[in-house]
Amino acid sequence: MTAFLASLAVVVLAEMGDKTQLLAMAFATQYRWQTVMWGVFAATVFNHLFAVAVGVYLTKFIPIEYVQLAAAASFILFGLWTIRGDELADEDKKTSYNPFWTVAIAFFIAEMGDKTQLATVALAAKFNALLPVWMGSTAGMMVADAIGIIAGIVLGKRIPERTVKWFAALVFIFFGLYGLYENVPQTILTPGVMVATILVTAILIYAVAVSNRQANKK
Repeated sequence: MTAFLASLAVVVLAEMGDKTQLLAMAFATQYRWQTVMWGVFAATVFNHLFAVAVGVYLTKFIPIEYVQLAAAASFILFGLWTIRGDELADEDKKTSYNPFWTVAIAFFIAEMGDKTQLATVALAAKFNALLPVWMGSTAGMMVADAIGIIAGIVLGKRIPERTVKWFAALVFIFFGLYGLYENVPQTILTPGVMVATILVTAILIYAVAVSNRQANKK
């Protein structure tokens, strides 16, 4: 019971203000809250099971920096993807992507190398109790992300759909760029490279937005 409660408390505290909590808020502005909750739950169950079972050994085969870089790059892609679906021609138009899998995959990737996953690994090693830590860390994620989802629902009701979706897209892209900044070796991350990366990202955002606008006019 101690391992369960400790894991729950640590993960709730670690998740407050974390990118995955903000992603829960962003997703809740686009999809039904039940879908977001189930997507978060599925991603957390598998990600934290992975963390407590084999996370300790992951860096022996794949440096964690590479995992974090891949996750950061995928966040930028998710942001561009969100912009691509910015306009809806009809209110009843359905996305070609399943919302549940969109949320689940995004969260699974987001948790790779994140501090809550690393905290789960540390807790499993500390208590040497996989099941209680797995259950406690999963419960902690659900509690913290439920707060984000509630905030997203309130946000979605008060702000126009287009603004909400741009907010969600920019949340993805911001964390993607920040992840690259944190994990790219300092020898490579010169001011010129940083400016070029931001400019390329801005050009991609503009190109996707223009393409989306033209597609909606047809």
